[in-house]
Amino acid sequence: MGDPRGFLKIKRKTAGYRPVEERINDYSEVETQLPDDERMSQASRCMDCGVPFCHWACPVDNICPEWQDRLFRGDWDKAWALLESVNPFPEFTGRVCPALCEASCVLGFNDEPITIRQNEFAIIEKAFERGLVVPRPPKKRNSKKVAVVGAGPAGLSAAYFLNRFGFSVTVFEADRRVGGYLRYGIPDFKLDKSFIDRRIRLMEAEGIIFKTNTCIGRGRFGFGVDSTTASFIKAKDLERDFDLVLLTIGAREPRDVDIPGRENAGIVQALDFLSLQNRSLAGENNSGVEPIAVFGKRVVVIGGGDTGSDCVGTSNRHGAISVIQIEVLPKPPEHRPSEEPWPLWPKVLKTSSSHLEGGERLWSINTKAFIGENGKVTALKVCRVNWVQKDGKWIMTDIPGSDFEIRADLVLLAMGFTHIVQDGVARDLNLELDTRGNIRTRGSFHTSNPKVWAAGDARFGASLVVRAIADGKAAAEAIQRKLSTY
Repeated sequence: MGDPRGFLKIKRKTAGYRPVEERINDYSEVETQLPDDERMSQASRCMDCGVPFCHWACPVDNICPEWQDRLFRGDWDKAWALLESVNPFPEFTGRVCPALCEASCVLGFNDEPITIRQNEFAIIEKAFERGLVVPRPPKKRNSKKVAVVGAGPAGLSAAYFLNRFGFSVTVFEADRRVGGYLRYGIPDFKLDKSFIDRRIRLMEAEGIIFKTNTCIGRGRFGFGVDSTTASFIKAKDLERDFDLVLLTIGAREPRDVDIPGRENAGIVQALDFLSLQNRSLAGENNSGVEPIAVFGKRVVVIGGGDTGSDCVGTSNRHGAISVIQIEVLPKPPEHRPSEEPWPLWPKVLKTSSSHLEGGERLWSINTKAFIGENGKVTALKVCRVNWVQKDGKWIMTDIPGSDFEIRADLVLLAMGFTHIVQDGVARDLNLELDTRGNIRTRGSFHTSNPKVWAAGDARFGASLVVRAIADGKAAAEAIQRKLSTY
């Protein structure tokens, strides 16, 4: 504990964002950084608690107090060594993690928590600046080969650790570039894709093989697959050629709405909208599919989560004349509710950088129908709803007489994902699915096929980047235990 009274003397200070009038005109990262001396002061607020609930809440088991102490002392090298000993990609989590650790910070019980996420971000970027992050291939290889299908957060994490354990790892990705949701879902203004490329170069230098534009099985693939140049590998061939196959294909089946007027043009899935924007910025040619035009349009985003927020920020940068984000659930409280006491994760109102750039937010709104003219959406018919709890369950009821219309030229569906895309490798391998439609795993990461395992969103449904990273790491450790017994 660097300064026993640091939390009494120093108030929480966040780095903040670039000015709205500046950032709204580009796609560069919006978050700024504090000078080193102020960042070290923020680390001094860590109390080195007897029971570090920040560590308990973090899916990747970050040992926050230890590296906070080193950061406060200016020992950036040791801070980085402690950080990367458990988290393979702090440059990702430091940018896009919702910071479950901060919600469980003991100081946050009656004060503002430590800026753990931003401190993490500062440490990893300083490590790159100082040349500490270099390729470290395994000193010895074993004779086992593992195929990882899917190069999102879970797949990258699993590949990272499997390679460190000495396995020969090949990562297969259907898209043109590596990163999954990190690259094609999260906007550049939250995560510049050069930082993904920087990490992939390191992993390649450590011996991991990446095969992009390579589809396993035959199924529905997105904009990033060029069918004229893509390679198609039979799932059974992959099973034959590797000692184990790990599926980290995500849960990408988007939730849709089955209401009158859904057939109108101008109603688009959020991930399609965000993906095409990211691909355009990267200079990718998507077989003639252009980014979805937003300039001068009235945009309505259905869904109040992070993906919906990303749609708001992207629409504002496109020059939408209005952006309205609607959510069927009630408005969250601004402060921690009594039924979600510390150190639990509280469902409180979250205002992102995108919300600060303009737009309107509406809660307890149910979409009843889409209205169109000449085959194009022109408005939404909605009503207000009331939520009541009965027998331990929340029940939604429409409020009579509350119907109204919201004009719209473009509707973005940001309501999350239901389960994996079931066409393709899961079907070809005849894998059992769970009741939610994801890959059923037994005991650990085993699927119904003993040679095929699954990790990340593919087995537990769409979740956080940090949880996918943690599950990829856990899968790699389980694979090591399994194959090392042979």
